[in-house]
Amino acid sequence: MAPAKTFHPLMEDTEHDYHCLCHGDGVREILDGLCSRFYSMGAGRSRSGRAVEVGALVLRDIMRTWRHLGVIEPDLVLTCGNAGDVRKAIAASRLRGIGVLHVEQDIYNPIEMIAFADIVTAPSGRYRDYLEDQYLLENVEVIGGYPHALYVSRLQIVDPGIRDYTLLVLGGDLRRRDIPEVISGVEALDRRVLVVPFRFSPDYVRSFVKSGNVEVLEGFVDLPSLMSAADLMVYGAGMGITIEAAVLGVPSIKIKGFHGRHASVDLAGEVGIPVADAGDLRDVVDDVRPPAASDIVRNAEAALSKLSELLEDFNEFAGPRGGFKSMKRIWDARRHFR
Repeated sequence: MAPAKTFHPLMEDTEHDYHCLCHGDGVREILDGLCSRFYSMGAGRSRSGRAVEVGALVLRDIMRTWRHLGVIEPDLVLTCGNAGDVRKAIAASRLRGIGVLHVEQDIYNPIEMIAFADIVTAPSGRYRDYLEDQYLLENVEVIGGYPHALYVSRLQIVDPGIRDYTLLVLGGDLRRRDIPEVISGVEALDRRVLVVPFRFSPDYVRSFVKSGNVEVLEGFVDLPSLMSAADLMVYGAGMGITIEAAVLGVPSIKIKGFHGRHASVDLAGEVGIPVADAGDLRDVVDDVRPPAASDIVRNAEAALSKLSELLEDFNEFAGPRGGFKSMKRIWDARRHFR
C-alpha cells in the first residue's frame, strides 16, 4: 500500500483522470475518490509454488493488465515500489507502447523491469548515482524526498482511546522464523504491547506469546492513529512505516530484518530511529527519542513539485532506458535480497 500513499498527494494536487491498476482492497481504500475506476491486476504471488506455475500466472496477469490498458488508453503509466505489480504494469505498458514514469524508493532492491521505464526517480543525488552506477539506469531524476510523507502529514489522526502501550508492527522485513525471537524480545520489555500482525496470521503470532501483557490484534486497525498514541513503536517493516514514524514523531525502534542494506535503514539512521536485533531491544529502549524529522515533510513538498513537473512535461524528460543490460544487473543483485 505504500506506493498508493506515495501517489495520493500527486493525485490530490493535480487535475488528471486517474485509473488505478492494483491488487487487493487496500489501494482502493487509500485512493477512493481519486480514481475514476479500479482494475484488478490479479493476485499477488507468494514465494511458494513451482517457478513454472508462478511464471504462468504472472504472464496471465500481464496480459490482463495489457487488456486493461487497451480499455483505459492512458497517456502515461505511473509505477512505484518493487513488487510484482510494477513488473506487470511496466511489461504491459511496453507491449502497448505507453510511457512509464517510475518512482523508486527501495533503491538497493528495485524490481528489474524499471530498466524499461522512460523516467526513474530517486529521493536524492546519492541514490541517483547508486542506481546509475550499480544498475546502469540511464535516466534517473532526483525529486529530493518522499511524497509519502505528505500523505501522512495530511491524515486525520483519531484518538484510539487507549494509552500507555508499546506498538509492535510485524511487516515485510521479517520472516516467519523471526517471529518467536521478536515476541520474546518485546516480552522482555515488561510493558503492555499491542501487536499488529500485518504480514502474518494472528494465530501464528499468538502461538508464541507467553505474557499476559501482549495482545495480538485482528482485523482492520487504524495504524497511524495507534502509532501516534503509542509510547514506543517496535517495527519490522520497511520504508512506509519508517516514513510514517518519522512524520508522526513516534519514538521507535526498527528491528534489523533480513534486508541488511535497505533505504529504510538509511532513513532510520538519518532521523534517529535505532536499528537493533530483536534480542537487543531491552538494551536500547531507554535511549529511544522521537525522530528528528523536521525536514521530511518540507522535502516531500519539494519532491511532489518535481514529480508534478515530470508528469506534466513527461516527453521533455523521458530519456534512454537502461534496457536489458540494466535488467540483468538488477536481476542478479536481487538474489541477495531473497
